[in-house]
Amino acid sequence: MKQAEIKELSVEELQQKLAETKKEYADLKVAHAVTPLENPMQIRKTRRTVARLATELTKRELQ
Repeated sequence: MKQAEIKELSVEELQQKLAETKKEYADLKVAHAVTPLENPMQIRKTRRTVARLATELTKRELQ
């Protein structure tokens, strides 16, 4: 998910998307521990998306 897409979301949508992405990240980590993923770069991409969403939420709370 790109930063431009994240900026267009409302606070509620950001919170919902953050929860979904965190769950997806946890699932990927477990799946990779059991059997190596075909594309392990998905883990990095998902982790960075979580960070982008969390950063945008924090930024909006401080305004």
